Amino acid sequence: MNNIRALVLNEYGGPAAVKILSIESPTPAEGQVLVRVHAAGVNGLDWKVREGYVRDAFPLQLPTVLGIELAGIVEAVGPGVTKLRPGDRVMGPRGGLGAYADLAAVDEANLNLIPEALSFVDAAALPVASLAAWQSLHFAGPIRAGQRILVQGAAGGLGGFAVQYARQAGAMVFATALDAHADYVRSLGAHHVIAYDKEQFEASVNNIDLVLDYVGGEVLDRSWQVLTPAGAIVGTSSPDILARTPPGRRGLWFMNKPDAALLERLAAEVAAGQLTSRVSEVVGFEDIPAAIERNRTDARIGKVVADYAR
Repeated sequence: MNNIRALVLNEYGGPAAVKILSIESPTPAEGQVLVRVHAAGVNGLDWKVREGYVRDAFPLQLPTVLGIELAGIVEAVGPGVTKLRPGDRVMGPRGGLGAYADLAAVDEANLNLIPEALSFVDAAALPVASLAAWQSLHFAGPIRAGQRILVQGAAGGLGGFAVQYARQAGAMVFATALDAHADYVRSLGAHHVIAYDKEQFEASVNNIDLVLDYVGGEVLDRSWQVLTPAGAIVGTSSPDILARTPPGRRGLWFMNKPDAALLERLAAEVAAGQLTSRVSEVVGFEDIPAAIERNRTDARIGKVVADYAR
């Protein structure tokens, strides 16, 4: 059995809790393909899993390999695989953990062919952000033209897609971002951008029908006051949102789900220039632990992607 590099979480904790180790190569099971990973997206869930922040929502058996989205080439197929074949360029959410490794066994149903116009790095930035933004936007119900939507954390990969989808749906889009990122968020279609490093969003925003909270913490707690009485908050960063929802209010905890048909459509729109996807930084495999920690501490535009060839 060949050994591969992998980023392994041995115990919950800080940056030192993850190590790049040599592990046995996985074998694809029924309905799975073995992907030679060329690039993987860095996500906020990485450090939240690392620290045990979401251990109740995502129970794990440690040690485990981190990483939740990837792009690469099919190296082998398991029994029952019908759509993909060795040599195919593929992208998708892992459907769990395990993307930060040279090889990953992935359910065929989670994967799509990469549009020819996209590189592996481009493709690796899409599966989680593009899908989660779409699904979370529609999680509380259909979006109506004229609906007032507030996107918390709008400059990141997830928030950037949400701003674009909400604008396309005809909503009035409010967004929070660093002042330095405000022009970028406006370029995505936000009608009103609140620079959270200069002002409190609740001082200038009200009558919001839907808050998409991609930040969590005290931002969630402050968001209730800007809602209409029938409004809702969909949270991706606070697993305890239900316990923190005031009486009479509607708070929903959202978890992303693979959707190959939707990802195929969204990736095609990115490839055609109809949607904007921004990769702000590309790191090498050895730099993934530091990139995960920067995701925890630093606000940035778009996504960070690990290029395994660097």
